[in-house]
Amino acid sequence: MTRWFEDIVIDEMFPLGSHTFSEEEIIRFAKLYDPQYFHVDPDQARHSHFGGLVASGWHTVSVGHRKMVDALFDEAERLRGLGQEPGVSGPSPGVNSMEFKVPVRPGDTVTYELIVTDKRPSNSLPGWGLLFNRLTARNQRDEIVYRAEIVGFSKLRDYRMPMKLKVLLALTSLPIIGPRLRRST
Repeated sequence: MTRWFEDIVIDEMFPLGSHTFSEEEIIRFAKLYDPQYFHVDPDQARHSHFGGLVASGWHTVSVGHRKMVDALFDEAERLRGLGQEPGVSGPSPGVNSMEFKVPVRPGDTVTYELIVTDKRPSNSLPGWGLLFNRLTARNQRDEIVYRAEIVGFSKLRDYRMPMKLKVLLALTSLPIIGPRLRRST
């Protein structure tokens, strides 16, 4: 999230945009990353349990991730345009769950949205908070095709490192004391 941790509102929905999956794109992605017959061969896919060509779930995820990153950049620009300093996004420590509910077929338009469902300060990274997010993708029939529970870091705006931690960090940088302190932690 390109907002400061303190500014993030629980249950606010962030529309990420839509993408229409073409047959050519589905086949191109699958040939590179998931070359199973029901993703790359329309003739064989007709006889699969899917009843036709379908996009790889990883293709659906990748498009959604790109939409999410683009939305982060757009939000940062929007905040700069208002004269505000954007927050700092961090990496993701993981995905808690992921579901592929309905296959994505050629011609489907999938719309992605992100909702921050919870947040808390990080126990392991001082100055950072954890965001718990739900990413949902729906096709043009409003069927959920993909849903994930993902976690991401967001920097705290007003974090001030405690003196105790500042002293410990300073000591770890000293040539004689630092290596001993690092070994003991």
